[in-house]
Amino acid sequence: MKSARYGVNRSFFARPPRVVARELIGASLFVAGVGGVIVETEAYAHDDPASHSFSGRTARNAAMFGETGTAYVYRSYGLHWCLNVVCGAERGCAVLLRALEPLAGLPAMQERRGVANPRLLCSGPGRLCQALGVTGALDGAPLDQPPFLIVARATAPKIIAGRRIGVSRAAEKPWRFGLGGSSFFSKPFKGTGRAAPLS
Repeated sequence: MKSARYGVNRSFFARPPRVVARELIGASLFVAGVGGVIVETEAYAHDDPASHSFSGRTARNAAMFGETGTAYVYRSYGLHWCLNVVCGAERGCAVLLRALEPLAGLPAMQERRGVANPRLLCSGPGRLCQALGVTGALDGAPLDQPPFLIVARATAPKIIAGRRIGVSRAAEKPWRFGLGGSSFFSKPFKGTGRAAPLS
């Protein structure tokens, strides 16, 4: 892995999506210098009925079948952009970035979002993309090159896990991960969340 100054390299993403989803919790994401700490992710495997890739490659999900360590950006319900990282040894795996704690470039985020409250800037996939200026133009872009910078966490934080949000299939899988104690989640974890599994 590269030094924190330069961010993670492609090998960081060449692991199963559940591993990458956990490892991204506590890491930092910046887009053209605007960003913060990732506090919520969701994992999607290639054979996962809830994954966009489950039924095969399409024009919309083509980036999921591209190179590991690139961005998969899609529009949800025709309204909001959502940012995923393409990962895993199998084609069609990705991790959805659901929320982050904003730290850098707050004025830019506030202007883009039209709100001042830091908790409302990046608490949800659509809000995160709007705040960071992520659009479909970045679909397929490498995550180890500008405008992206992902810096690995320095220490392992407390990570909690729960059911994924807004999926109708395989909803029982505890593949949603969060930073324990964060107040920046898109939605609260049921109860207090449970410790994330190691595999």
